[in-house]
Amino acid sequence: MIAVDTNVLVYADRRDSPLHAAAVRALRSLAEGAAAWALPVFCVGEYLRVVSHRRVFENPTPVAEALESMDSLLESPSVRLLSPGPAFISILRESIDVSGASGNLVFDALIVAVCLEHGARTLLTEDRDFARFPAIETRSIRDF
Repeated sequence: MIAVDTNVLVYADRRDSPLHAAAVRALRSLAEGAAAWALPVFCVGEYLRVVSHRRVFENPTPVAEALESMDSLLESPSVRLLSPGPAFISILRESIDVSGASGNLVFDALIVAVCLEHGARTLLTEDRDFARFPAIETRSIRDF
């Protein structure tokens, strides 16, 4: 199962992004496909925070509009919303130990841990920091 990182959601939302078309194409392929794919709950929250932030975008996306976009994605019959379960903390601890994550990279470790707990072994992302986590493979929207 492939999970989708925050940056892919942001690129799909923001028409001014040079990766907008690639992100939309990748999300559409996942949402319309039969194979299971996933949205980590942490990425949903971060997406809403980033696209609606006035310090990040001159014309931020209204939260209500971003929530509508998320609702549309979650209507896909093949999507799974990943939330931490009982094994989350132990997987998080291992992910941090293996990667040496601290500070901002701990957030990436949260994403990795929730993905691994649910069997999502691939992350669709443009963030190179995930290379620190050997338990998860990354895939670019450029190659999707």
